[in-house]
Amino acid sequence: MAVVAAAAGRATYTCLGVGNVSVLCSEKERLALLNFKHSIVKDDSGMMSSWVGNECCLWEGIQCDGVTGNVQRLHLKGDWPYPYNHLAANKVSSSLAELRHLKYLDLSGNDFLGSRIPEFIGSLKHLSYLNLSYAGFEGIIPPHIGNLSNLKVLDLNSYDSENFLKADDMAWAFGLSSLELLNLSYVDLSGAQNWDMMLHMIPSLKELSLSDCRLSNVNLGPFLNSSRILPNIKHLDLGYNSFKGPLPFLLQNMTSLTFLSLSGFNHSLAWNFPNLLSMIPSLSELHLSGCGLDKTHLSSPHLNYSTLSNIQHLDLSNNPLGGIFPSVLTNMSSLEVLDLSDTMLNSSLPIMPKLLELHLSGNKFKQIEDVGIWRQCHLKQLRVTNNVFRMEMTDPPKNASECSQYFLELLELSRSLNGRIPETLGRLANLRHLDLSYNKLTGSIPESVRGLRFLQVLYLYENQLTGPIPEFLGNLTQLVLFSNKLNGSIPESLGKLAALTKLYLHFNLLDGTIPVSIGQLAKLRTLSISNNSLEGAVTEAHFANLSVLKDLDASSNTKLTFNVSRGWIPPFQLISLSLSSCNIGNGFPQWLRHQRKLKSLELSNATLSGPLPTWLRKMLIMPYLDFSHNKLSGSLKNLPNVKNYDVYGSFDLLLLEYNLFSGSIPRSLCRRTDLEVLDLSRNMFSGKIPNCMGNLQGLTAMRLSSNQLSGAIPSSIALISSLFWLNLNKNNFTGEVPPELGNLQGLEVLDLGDNKLYGNIPNWIGKKLTSLVVLSLHKNHFTGRIPPSLCKSSNLQILDLAYNNLTGTIPPCVGNLNGMVVGHSIYEHYSDIDHDKNVIQVMKGVDLEYTTTWRMVYNMDLSSNKLVGEIPVELTALSMLVGLNLSNNHLRGGIPDSIGNMMKLETLDFSKNKLSGSIPPSMAALTFLSHLNLSHNNLSGQIPTGNQLQTLIDDPSIYAGNKHLCGPPLQNTCSNHQDSTTTRSKKKHKAADEKMEVWLFYVDIMSGFGTGFWGVIGVLMFKKQWRHKLFMFAEETMDKIYVAVVVRVAKFKRGRE
Repeated sequence: MAVVAAAAGRATYTCLGVGNVSVLCSEKERLALLNFKHSIVKDDSGMMSSWVGNECCLWEGIQCDGVTGNVQRLHLKGDWPYPYNHLAANKVSSSLAELRHLKYLDLSGNDFLGSRIPEFIGSLKHLSYLNLSYAGFEGIIPPHIGNLSNLKVLDLNSYDSENFLKADDMAWAFGLSSLELLNLSYVDLSGAQNWDMMLHMIPSLKELSLSDCRLSNVNLGPFLNSSRILPNIKHLDLGYNSFKGPLPFLLQNMTSLTFLSLSGFNHSLAWNFPNLLSMIPSLSELHLSGCGLDKTHLSSPHLNYSTLSNIQHLDLSNNPLGGIFPSVLTNMSSLEVLDLSDTMLNSSLPIMPKLLELHLSGNKFKQIEDVGIWRQCHLKQLRVTNNVFRMEMTDPPKNASECSQYFLELLELSRSLNGRIPETLGRLANLRHLDLSYNKLTGSIPESVRGLRFLQVLYLYENQLTGPIPEFLGNLTQLVLFSNKLNGSIPESLGKLAALTKLYLHFNLLDGTIPVSIGQLAKLRTLSISNNSLEGAVTEAHFANLSVLKDLDASSNTKLTFNVSRGWIPPFQLISLSLSSCNIGNGFPQWLRHQRKLKSLELSNATLSGPLPTWLRKMLIMPYLDFSHNKLSGSLKNLPNVKNYDVYGSFDLLLLEYNLFSGSIPRSLCRRTDLEVLDLSRNMFSGKIPNCMGNLQGLTAMRLSSNQLSGAIPSSIALISSLFWLNLNKNNFTGEVPPELGNLQGLEVLDLGDNKLYGNIPNWIGKKLTSLVVLSLHKNHFTGRIPPSLCKSSNLQILDLAYNNLTGTIPPCVGNLNGMVVGHSIYEHYSDIDHDKNVIQVMKGVDLEYTTTWRMVYNMDLSSNKLVGEIPVELTALSMLVGLNLSNNHLRGGIPDSIGNMMKLETLDFSKNKLSGSIPPSMAALTFLSHLNLSHNNLSGQIPTGNQLQTLIDDPSIYAGNKHLCGPPLQNTCSNHQDSTTTRSKKKHKAADEKMEVWLFYVDIMSGFGTGFWGVIGVLMFKKQWRHKLFMFAEETMDKIYVAVVVRVAKFKRGRE
């Protein structure tokens, strides 16, 4: 062991047998390490923060030789894919090749973003330990690794089913003559040659993991019957491959095997559980998850109980064992870990005295007592999540044999419980980890829970708990109570939980002020108190010792005011900050200029005003930036503008809607090629959309509505093939809709309403944009007919073409708009992130803006055009429609009798047309109808009564301008014979009269034609002299016209000369 101290730029090591030796860090290796550090694009946890100064041997993760000072160990293990505590880089820097004396290299748990394992690794000839697992590598494993003849441990487990490592030839492994552990799990070996030779050519192997390597019987070579297969192997994992048939010949000579995983192999057809156990009596850990085993495989009379007694860890999860607990398991006297998750168990478990860890998730237990929580005295871990039937967690029955002491340290009962948390939970005095999340627990948190003095992790989130937060003891590291109904204030005592790293209290009913004692939690990394009713002022004191705080969310506490001084310098470096819907005092928060690692900044609805500060421009671009719903003004030139290389894996949004920003849209936004959502709506931007916006290739939503933008819609928008939502309404755009937009085949929302666009509605909208759910072109200058191709947009749920100059008839094929018949669930790309998307629709006579509820709106608005013809009966098949507006057109004919089929209608407007006939009685069946307008038509007969129409009886204006209508709510009463039947009879007679009138009209025409023809043309045929006079007059007239034209043309030519 070496003791390291720093003195005057050198390291002093005290080594056994050497004495005090001072060595300098190699300058060449120091520079190599610094170059590696500079290649890292992400280090949120500060893993390399100590890598400063001249003495690299004192840096975190570095260990040097005590005599020469050469770097021997580089240990930079991260925890990817979990956030924060890992490094990220585009590749492994080749500078590490300078560490020629390296013996130990661990870069596991980091993210190298799909790069390849570098070939220079093979030049580090002294390596005995190499761990590159879970590190985001892809591609072919370089055969250069085979040069590492001193290697004892090689771990390349990739654990990624989509982006994985591959091997085309495993011959390189034969050079690893000292190898003892090889982990190639999730490496694609399906096309690899010589992989089976590893089983012979590396006799030193003790651990081999080939789980999920896409191996099959095809990959098994002729040598597998040899007795020389892995003679020293102790750990073999062949799980989740595609082997079929028996494999005993592969295992029969592995007499030292203690760990075996054959999970995912269907053993039910080949050989059984007893044969396997008798073949390998040395086994202590066996994994047979997902092997198709049922209770018959575990009840063979040939079981050798002496072999059972050696098994300490048994995994039988995801097998259809069913019903009763397998009795054979009770004979396994050495069993310590048992996994019976997803095995369809529903009966009580027997007491197993030596069992330490039990997994029972995904079963069908009806009572908490069935899992033996109060009877398994020596159990240390119990997991019973996702139980099909929700159990009530009750006190133990009085006749149950209770334990004098419980050793349980971990208890997970999420998604399985209802009722109250019993006080008797306090008997589990050794609990370190308690998870009761995602249940239906009610009542308050019992005092017994706060008395668990060893408790470190408490998960009670997503329940219905009420009452105050109790005072907890001081060992908690994670307290997660969000999404309950807890009330009262945040207790001052939380400041005593010195080990606390995570505190989640959001989505509760907490009120009062935030205790200043929170500022004493020196280890706190995450503080989330959003969506409560907290109030008062937050000052510098609340953050006094929060030096490692990374995430702060206090949003949606409208009475909370952040009132820190303008010169305050925080002790922390945040990664995410949300103060949305809070009050921020002293203007735009100046302390943000000191935050150099921010990735997410949400200051929406935070009472901010005025221009953006100039220092903001010098900050790193933040992937997630939300300044919406404020009164910020001026241009966008001061948005963060410094390139941020640490943005991988983020969801990139820029939300600036509902402000007072003005000027043009800056071209600098075109450099934000990582953006996925851009919202500049509800501001005062002017000018044209920059053509370079087509560079935003990752954009899924562009919302520029309610500004003063002008010019043509740039065709370059069509280059954004990922666009899902395009909203340009309420601007001054002119010209025609660019045909290039037809290339946006993934577009689901297209809103171009309230502009000055003209021309015909393009045919390609219906033919190419087949995914459209919302199409809004209202308040423009479109002309021509409604293209029948729109009927091919089978997903449409909102169609708004109102306030244009459209002519022609309503195409009957509108009945094919299947999205208005069966509904359509729009795919939400970012539903958890941006809830403020909106769609404006005219409903109930006024403009309504639907935000989070717009997906439930089905509306068709063709009003204020010049449409003619009848209302097509096919329209009434659109049974999902909530709103239908055909008002202010020139429609004739009657209201279809089948209008009553549109049962979901809430608003119906046929006013200001030329509709005739009676109001169909079926309209009374529209039980949700709350807004009706049939005024200013030629309707007649009695107004139907009953059901929902009775609620509209107080408003006669909805029938005004129909002088032949009668009955309530109109004052003109109907005569006795003017019932609906009589009215329909009159309608038939009127139709017959109209046919007679048409026949008489044609007789009139023929009579007029006969009189005109024979009265003039006939006379000319018989009177030759009259005929000559007429032709002479016509000829003279033509001559005069010709002369006049020639004279005028001659004068015009002379004038120009």
